Amino acid sequence: MDEKSILKSAEQGMDKAVDYLTKELRGIRTGRASTALIEYLKVDYYGSSTDLRDLAAISVPEPTQLLVKPFDPSSKSSIVKTIESSDLGLNPTVDGDTVRIAVPSPSAERRNQLATQAKKMGEDSKVAIRNERRDAQKQIDSLVKDKNSTMSEDQGKAAKSNIDDATKGRVAQIDQIVSKKVDEITSI
Repeated sequence: MDEKSILKSAEQGMDKAVDYLTKELRGIRTGRASTALIEYLKVDYYGSSTDLRDLAAISVPEPTQLLVKPFDPSSKSSIVKTIESSDLGLNPTVDGDTVRIAVPSPSAERRNQLATQAKKMGEDSKVAIRNERRDAQKQIDSLVKDKNSTMSEDQGKAAKSNIDDATKGRVAQIDQIVSKKVDEITSI
């Protein structure tokens, strides 16, 4: 492995951590209704655990309401049970062939809990990024120590500097994403 492939591999791992955080933060509830809030809930559908978005069309008819239209009307009761048993605090109501979900604004205490949860997710992603940095630096160290390698100590230091720059960029990106989500959560 050469330094470019080590850096590319580390950057890909860091990008995956940022993408994962972005996806997870979409599921955290704010004052507005969002399809991301429930689309990844696992519904027991004929013995298999399936994402809700694969079983129904989910829409936002009003800012404080979600509408779930199951593709198979017989799955309606399973969908309702799943939403009720999730820890989102939502109460679905059956309306003909659809399921309506009122999304109330969270209380101030709940908003603080959600903001704390978002910050913790951000810290976990930063840890994943730092682990990628550590692994890449170990690979570079082993290349520098390897007598068969063409990498000098100066090249190793430059490669580590590039990895550190990539790490700082991703950490700043995470801080920005988390800050934006916390602002969304705390604003009424």
